[in-house]
Amino acid sequence: MKKLISIILLCSLMVSGLQPALAADNDKASINEKFGLPIVVYGETLSSQQKKEVQKQLGMDEGTEVEEFTATGEDLVKYIEGENRNARMFSSAMITRKEKGEGLKVNIVTPENITEVTSSMYSNALLTAGVENAVVDVASPVKVSGHSALVGIYKAYDVSGEKLDTVRMEVANEELSVATELAKESGIDKEEVSKLLTEIKKEIAEQDPATKEEVEKIVEEKLQSLNIELSPEDRQLLIDLFEKMRSLDINFDNVQQQLDDLTKDIQTTIKDIVNDEGFGQKVSDFFTGLIEAIKNFFKSIKNLLG
Repeated sequence: MKKLISIILLCSLMVSGLQPALAADNDKASINEKFGLPIVVYGETLSSQQKKEVQKQLGMDEGTEVEEFTATGEDLVKYIEGENRNARMFSSAMITRKEKGEGLKVNIVTPENITEVTSSMYSNALLTAGVENAVVDVASPVKVSGHSALVGIYKAYDVSGEKLDTVRMEVANEELSVATELAKESGIDKEEVSKLLTEIKKEIAEQDPATKEEVEKIVEEKLQSLNIELSPEDRQLLIDLFEKMRSLDINFDNVQQQLDDLTKDIQTTIKDIVNDEGFGQKVSDFFTGLIEAIKNFFKSIKNLLG
């Protein structure tokens, strides 16, 4: 009898441990009646098996309610000027709209497969394009640069009836290209590039430059304050990019809080990278402890039954 009671208590503890996860699933199933279901846009090149893999990566199961669309080569040339309609598109995205003031959050759920673009690069480009107050999850079953995920995000807003400004999308596309090019060609850490872009935007919102010369001054000041060395050609890329933003009169004051939040996220990421030299050992220790705990658990069950 004592053994039976012990087993029941042990099982109760296991069930209670599952309750938070079940509660999280219930929260996930809740539908926002104002914005509707989350929208998932798949890359056209995905096979049926890869599509299932992406669904799993995005946390979807048979009971997940979403609207589903496919980003095609036609969409690619529609939203990103100069692209090849025959390009292979694997990047996929889930967009969940949020209330005003909740900010923009981008999660790359397969960071090992998105090789060039970081979540902060996506956030910066999307804020430029006019995307605010949303959670965006990006996934790919294979290694890709990640640029085409923007196409799926733009399409999600298009099909939902909230069309983004075409010219702002073009500048956002250019911003993402400049960001990844600086990270690759100049040898600057990706998060440092994102921090630079974010800080320049914040300064533009603060100063409201009226001329290209004033934009150039802001760019030079931020390069100096962040101790970033660029070639004259790369400096000009930045100046030309932010001059386009100035001429479009993009009001970054409206997203000042989201830019501040993005700065904090980038700083946290950089700090984690710097402090994470012992990460491999921590992972090893964790799994060693986990395996030992599982062995002890089944040993306890055996002793109770024996």
